[in-house]
Amino acid sequence: MATFVMQSLGCEVAALNTVQFSNHLGYGQAKGTRATAQEITDLYQGLKDSYLDDFQMMLSGYLPGAASVEAVGTIGRDLKYKATMKPGSFFWVLDPVMGDNGKLYVAEDVVPAYKGLVKDADLILPNQFEAETLSGVKIVDMDSLKEAITTLHGKYRIPHILITSIAFPTHGATPSLSVVGSTFTTGAKPRIFGIKIPAIDCFFSGTGDMFAALMLVRFREAVTNVPGLMATAAWVSGDEVEATELPLAKATEKVLASMHEVLTKTKESRDAELERYSKQVGGRDAMSDEKKLRLVKSKAAEVRLVRNLKALKDPDVKFRAETV
Repeated sequence: MATFVMQSLGCEVAALNTVQFSNHLGYGQAKGTRATAQEITDLYQGLKDSYLDDFQMMLSGYLPGAASVEAVGTIGRDLKYKATMKPGSFFWVLDPVMGDNGKLYVAEDVVPAYKGLVKDADLILPNQFEAETLSGVKIVDMDSLKEAITTLHGKYRIPHILITSIAFPTHGATPSLSVVGSTFTTGAKPRIFGIKIPAIDCFFSGTGDMFAALMLVRFREAVTNVPGLMATAAWVSGDEVEATELPLAKATEKVLASMHEVLTKTKESRDAELERYSKQVGGRDAMSDEKKLRLVKSKAAEVRLVRNLKALKDPDVKFRAETV
């Protein structure tokens, strides 16, 4: 998912796959293997040996264990060290994949491994649960969300933070999701913006990878539109820039536009596919095999990415950043 998105938007990508699975885990089952830390390290060493390690950006996502987190951390630090003499020439986007909806889906030792890693990243993309886990702040409202972001900036000195999939109680309002981000000031103070989008009533797999890949490309694009910012450490805008005018905010607007277009079209295709299946097997009575139905639903909800390239490349931006 991530590789295709980045390539579609013009990036040359060296993908070090951390799993080799038959299918994503949204199906509830899969065959395959997880890469060991040594295998990840060997692949990177192979790139170095062939002088193929002149990367400008790095995106790290799901990692199967603490040793793998540390292996990727070593790669990220090596690439950052190479770029020491040229500020802004390397940028690390880190998605600290640990869990969701109040539960870890990685081993417990992955948490301290990530806590030791995030301080080296330039932009992190945790969901609400992961932001809570890293900051130690339970997020229940906007005030606690601000506290979590302030803690992450101050404790880990992370320049850019974007918290995805925030959902607070709506009390009868139209269901929505919020993305809240911040780029710190020279004094590590937050500049917080938020973007609210309508929720789509469907479970999709791979949207985190899609979001992260789009963010990597669109953030770099937004930074290049600001004279001189590309040559600044971690691409941090001057303190005079308001939250809603930050390149991170502008990038997020574009990313969410692409996400919403692709997922809306996916939901439409999914509903039509399930309706055809229901007619094919003779209605609801013939859909009583729960396992088969679950697998059919998972397949029907596969994100329609390849056939919606226009939504990736040229989205219609409707959701705008607001000051929080």
